[in-house]
Amino acid sequence: MSITRYGASKPGAGGQTLPFARAVEADGWLHVSGQVAMKDGEIVGTGIVEQSHLTIRNLIAILEEAGYGLEHVVRVGVWLDDPRDFWSFNKVYAEYFGEHPPARACVQATMMVDCKVEVDCVAYKAPAAT
Repeated sequence: MSITRYGASKPGAGGQTLPFARAVEADGWLHVSGQVAMKDGEIVGTGIVEQSHLTIRNLIAILEEAGYGLEHVVRVGVWLDDPRDFWSFNKVYAEYFGEHPPARACVQATMMVDCKVEVDCVAYKAPAAT
């Protein structure tokens, strides 16, 4: 089995290097670590809609870096800081995943940093024939 790790070269909150990979690919499966509304090492945006868009765009950027797209996503995990944001988040989520809806879990959780939402995913693409 071949394993490719997409490193933690981008800093986390406060500019710290994160002790985990942004994503790991193994035999066609790509596991993308949880993404938040972070830009240049800082959480941006104060509302759920703004943070949801940036969070999902950050997730998409990692998928694309690894050669995957939203059509390859088979499962998404969502953590919301405030359950009252569920419907607003769903509206944003549908803009990105409406054509290719994956399986999904969504739970309330207190965030580690000042964000309203975190999203991770698992994607699959058949490995290229060798």
